[in-house]
Amino acid sequence: MSKLNGKIAVITGATGGIGFQVAKRLGNDGFTVILNGIEDEAGAERVKQLEAEGIKAEYYGFDVTSEEAVTSNINKIGEKYGKIDVLVNNAGGLGGRSRFEDMTTEFYRFVMALNLDSTFFASRAAIPFLKKGENASIINYTSIAGWNAGGPGAGVYGTSKAAVHAITRALAKDLAEYGIRVNAVSPGTIDTDFHKQIKSTKPEVFASWKNNIMLGRLGQPENVASVVSFLASEDASFITAETIQVTGGQGLGI
Repeated sequence: MSKLNGKIAVITGATGGIGFQVAKRLGNDGFTVILNGIEDEAGAERVKQLEAEGIKAEYYGFDVTSEEAVTSNINKIGEKYGKIDVLVNNAGGLGGRSRFEDMTTEFYRFVMALNLDSTFFASRAAIPFLKKGENASIINYTSIAGWNAGGPGAGVYGTSKAAVHAITRALAKDLAEYGIRVNAVSPGTIDTDFHKQIKSTKPEVFASWKNNIMLGRLGQPENVASVVSFLASEDASFITAETIQVTGGQGLGI
């Protein structure tokens, strides 16, 4: 039996990790989920997995750092369904590591584009369709790095995520008159492929990170997905301009 009830959720960067778990959770909440990514084979496989669970899903392949690609694809989605109820700006990433002294302008601009520009492009394109949505909202992703500025070589990543925190509040102010809510989640260390390199090269370092987390364990993608589910729901209908930390108490001096 289909779990479709007419609500439309667009999730960028949804072919793996946290993004796919968010798509799965929102699909089980009753949304038709529109997955975005840049790996078309993975996208097609993810859609099959969701459909096998009775979730209505589609995949749109485009690069979230491309203004033209984001705008045209969001327009296609909005025009097809007549509205968008929830936009989840999940796409983003570290992009690599570089200290500021050695950082190229190209690298700086890439990381800012991946995390901040993508959020701006998708949100701007979705607004006309969110205005037609039900309990419409945008959910962005900042990071614990947006508060602590990130680890060595991740300074521009932290900078970009701090900017996402600010644009979340700015969008919330801009869209409140239309009843569109804008919030963010701020994950701590979540056990996904985001940390694939350090897990494979320095597994002992990766394992030690839990020692700085109050709850004594790393987060799972489902932990973030459940908070996104709440923010997209009627239960959060009076919540806007907020950022919810999903960190297990990471970095609070234990």
